Amino acid sequence: MNQNRNVNRQITLNSRPHGAPTLSNFNLVESAIPEAGEGEILLRTIYLSLDPYMRGRMNDAKSYAPPVALGEVMVGGSICRVEVSNHQGFEQGDLVVAFSGWQDYSVSNGEGVIKLDSAMENPSYGLGVLGMPGLTAYMGLMDIGQPKKGETLVVAAATGAVGSLVGQIGKLQGCKVVGIAGSKEKCDYAVRELGFDACLNHNDADLESQLATVCSNGIDIYFENVGGKVFNTVLPLLNSKARVPLCGLIAQYNATDLPEGPDRMGLLMGNLLVKRIKMQGFIVFDDYGHRYDEFQQAMVPWLMSGQIKYKEDKVSGLENASAAFIGLLQGENFGKLVVQVGPEHLD
Repeated sequence: MNQNRNVNRQITLNSRPHGAPTLSNFNLVESAIPEAGEGEILLRTIYLSLDPYMRGRMNDAKSYAPPVALGEVMVGGSICRVEVSNHQGFEQGDLVVAFSGWQDYSVSNGEGVIKLDSAMENPSYGLGVLGMPGLTAYMGLMDIGQPKKGETLVVAAATGAVGSLVGQIGKLQGCKVVGIAGSKEKCDYAVRELGFDACLNHNDADLESQLATVCSNGIDIYFENVGGKVFNTVLPLLNSKARVPLCGLIAQYNATDLPEGPDRMGLLMGNLLVKRIKMQGFIVFDDYGHRYDEFQQAMVPWLMSGQIKYKEDKVSGLENASAAFIGLLQGENFGKLVVQVGPEHLD
């Protein structure tokens, strides 16, 4: 069923996953289209962003944001058209970035809704290079990583929505950039198209020796969004006063227990102490939302001039969002993953 003006399709959380999510954890339901009250706007979703953090929201566990309740709509950023406005700050037809979740229609009081150019050529970019992933890459690297010309930057998930931008920004700052990705195709893309100096496949058995060879002078900045064996490989190569911006740990999002093997906490803490390493986690809109304009002023010219390249992995149809999200957690996407929920203009 395609998006229409009669029904609101919604994907809700049917059950909480134990380990990796399955299709049975989601439910596609239909409801009446909500009505905008006084001071509210009715939003129609055009594009939905799928991101790794959503896996954490499926757990009934304390975190930086409350979990999705069973039977409730899955959370997510979106690009929407304002269909009805009873809010003085918005007009019908406005193109906006919102947090409307996995559904066709939603009502908002305008809080956190950001206007875009209604005629922008690629509206979905507001969920990627010009949205949350772009802000994450820019602020994590520039504010926490503090890159300097000649330093070595290693980026995990190098062709993902965040990692691909981190590497390119690092090159613009004069860094040697080494990516780590999950296939030869992705690594070739990082070097050939994105301008990375090197990219290694984390599935290679000799990843440790390859990384040591490529980073012969050590690693000054490691942008962490994976964790697991990749971080274990990077840790011994971190230089004194290295910086580690930490924005995600996708390798362990589906874990149901602590990893097997020896306790490595002492090794980690020892390295942080002796090498005086700065490792800082951040939640991008909580910590850097107030600096969104600063990010835009840097990113837009880079994008317009071609200094920053951007790749999307676009899925069609809300009904395919659940399967696409499961694939995201397994590294199947190539670029920023978005779902086209509806047309830009609905007749």
